[in-house]
Amino acid sequence: MNLDLSQHLSSHGERGLAAALVFALVAERLNGFYEHGVWLTDAQGATLAAEWLGRSKRSLPLAERKRLSSLSGDLAQGIAASLSREAGLHTTHEMMEALDPNYHSDTGLLMMAQCVALLEAQEGE
Repeated sequence: MNLDLSQHLSSHGERGLAAALVFALVAERLNGFYEHGVWLTDAQGATLAAEWLGRSKRSLPLAERKRLSSLSGDLAQGIAASLSREAGLHTTHEMMEALDPNYHSDTGLLMMAQCVALLEAQEGE
């Protein structure tokens, strides 16, 4: 089964959009951390989300983009803290590749499930 973010978006509505954005932001944050040793700020993540949404003529309010960016930052830092560098690099690579709908990634599916669970947990608070 492929992780197709566009399919996830269309079949899961607003929650799917939020989960896909968190997933993509986690991948970008981990990539920046492992490649350059820096974390994206929440503002940078919110801006990236706006750019990605704009490509498909979608939008979200700034406050929501910042919220999703913050959630992605917490998740990305938790992942980095719990994995060895080698495992983190592998996870990051799999997540970046999983952004391509033609790429099969069990790791990507697992990480998407984590993003959905994170959003569901926050909605329950």
